[in-house]
Amino acid sequence: MTNPAPLPDASREIPLGLHSIRGAWGRDDHAKAAVWAPGIASVDMHWRRPDGEWCSETLVGLDDGVHHGVVGPVTPGALYAFWPTGRDLPGAVGEAQLLLDPYARAIETIPVDPGSDEAPSRAYYSVFLEHAFDWGASERPLTPWRETVVYEAHVKGLTKLHPGVPEQLRGTYAGLAHPAMIAHLRDLGITAVELLPVHFHIDEPHLEPLGLSNYWGYNTLGFFAAHTDYATAEARAAGPSAVLDEFKGMVRALHEAGLEVILDVVYNHTAEGEQHRPALCWRGLGDPDHYRHDDAGRYDDTTGCGNTLDFSQPRVVGFALDSLRYWVEEFRIDGFRFDLAVSLARDGHNTFTPRHPFLVAVEESEVLQGTKLIAEPWDLGQGGWRTGQFPAGWADWNDGFRDTVRDFWLHDVAAIERGGTGSSPARLAGCLAGSAETFAASGRSALASINLVTAHDGFTLADLTAYERKHNEANGEGNRDGHNDNRSYNHGAEGRTEDEAILARRERSARNIMASLLISLGVPMIVAGDELGRTQNGNNNAYCQDNELTWVHWPDDAASRRMLGATRTLLSIRRDFLARQPSTFPSRGDQSMLLWFNAAGLPMSVQEWHDPHTRAVQLLLGSTGGTINGLVVINGSLGDTRIHLPSAWILQGEGVEGEQPRWFSPTFDSAARGPLEATRLRSGDADTVAADSVRIYRC
Repeated sequence: MTNPAPLPDASREIPLGLHSIRGAWGRDDHAKAAVWAPGIASVDMHWRRPDGEWCSETLVGLDDGVHHGVVGPVTPGALYAFWPTGRDLPGAVGEAQLLLDPYARAIETIPVDPGSDEAPSRAYYSVFLEHAFDWGASERPLTPWRETVVYEAHVKGLTKLHPGVPEQLRGTYAGLAHPAMIAHLRDLGITAVELLPVHFHIDEPHLEPLGLSNYWGYNTLGFFAAHTDYATAEARAAGPSAVLDEFKGMVRALHEAGLEVILDVVYNHTAEGEQHRPALCWRGLGDPDHYRHDDAGRYDDTTGCGNTLDFSQPRVVGFALDSLRYWVEEFRIDGFRFDLAVSLARDGHNTFTPRHPFLVAVEESEVLQGTKLIAEPWDLGQGGWRTGQFPAGWADWNDGFRDTVRDFWLHDVAAIERGGTGSSPARLAGCLAGSAETFAASGRSALASINLVTAHDGFTLADLTAYERKHNEANGEGNRDGHNDNRSYNHGAEGRTEDEAILARRERSARNIMASLLISLGVPMIVAGDELGRTQNGNNNAYCQDNELTWVHWPDDAASRRMLGATRTLLSIRRDFLARQPSTFPSRGDQSMLLWFNAAGLPMSVQEWHDPHTRAVQLLLGSTGGTINGLVVINGSLGDTRIHLPSAWILQGEGVEGEQPRWFSPTFDSAARGPLEATRLRSGDADTVAADSVRIYRC
């Protein structure tokens, strides 16, 4: 059925997508459609009426490659899609895969009869949706960077096994908003939940024959649509509007608890995959205009995912900006972590530039002002490693911090036990002090460093201490996938063991790593479940494991309680330390005081800094003006070490003023498996720090 387009004067090339007509040209049940498809002469829009019949109209307007027109009647909830005028349809409308609206606010999956083993078993259609939500008095927390602690989590995996979340809510947006889940997050001491992709995503074709699915979600098909499968069964049955109600309700509940919501977003590639695969959206609307190609016309893929969106194209930049603004304006999202962000800042010569139009536009966008912008500062292309090179206003995942901490507490310890040597303390000290050597050149402070030791990709914290080899056989790729350079140490047994001595050493190593992460200057990121000792049984690439291997377990055994207690204590120490610093600490370097001493309590010499046999150091934390807030003793040696706290005269020589003597009370010891005794030591006193441990004193 084809109808003439009513009210053509209401048609404009902006905004893109499908929107109700407002103002003088408004008319019930009619909408304005606009889609950028510069290589197509004419575009039809197909949509489904409430009675199930399908209609189509040609978008009569064409301006700067944007096809636009008024269509109707089209009611909220209607399925729709685009197709080039006059081109044969690939099958019956409503069953065949037409072209999705890149700006669709929701996407519906329709099972279809594949007809052959190679044909798809489902089709995807855009959903016409305009949504209103009552936010009440809820407001974004706007947590300063200096106080931010990021908690990377998966919506489903975080709550799927949580005993305090009602069964019908587990694994959903509503489950994440449940009081039991929020209580854990608040009690732990994190300030921001960073969610693995919640944009609508689909599985890669090779996973279905293996009986697997894309659990992580880094395969986006809808950059304006929430992933439907994370909603409750009740919301899914009620339709897309109810799904958005649930999503926004989650954000509102987290905000009311003082927790920010950061989204992991994947603008570097799309779910259309390799060049030979069928078009779902962008490929059919203009392959050369959306994707990056080499001189021979082949895809120039810097992502390893089959294609790369071409951010040298202004329209691609505009598309990503529109998506970001939508999630901030409509969902009140507090920030974004950009997957393979280097691909978003490659120019027409495929070269990274920190002044790329996309980065500049994000920084200058009024809507995006105040949102947290986090770059994964690498991709797989030439010159793809760019940690520390993003511009002001951005923070970078610090892989140098990750590798250094793993080296000091795991790889080096293993080497020393086997008769070799480890690394000197200089690299670790630089990381704990904010990685200035990495970020200063870009004009940014330690607050640009997202300090992490684990992430969704790689071993969990517990697995770093229990496996030296990846065990990815369940992924169906012959254990060829995943990283081989893990810098891990199994402490004498690969995987599960009943040896209490090995288990105790693993726990201590995990606490050492967590302590290094949470006392460092910068912004720490914890992965969900690391505070509980979560394991993936050595799988370091569990992207396709949507099951109990990846879901967070909530055990109540002694080991889990010890790890949880240690993490809470360390975050409490961090908050207490920051509360005593100037509000601009540590962004103003002249306000911080980080003094380093050797085991004897004397200032470190140049020779000691670079001596791999120097494995015991002391770090005095404070601010200029003589305020001392804490002393951290790091003993990376394999023996208990006798130390002397810095004496009064040494402290005076280092510029520390104030009443003497200084008193030090132990508040954390990674070697302790229970509460610490209440003791006080004076500056200059001796103490013994256990082998392979971290001890923190409050001053």
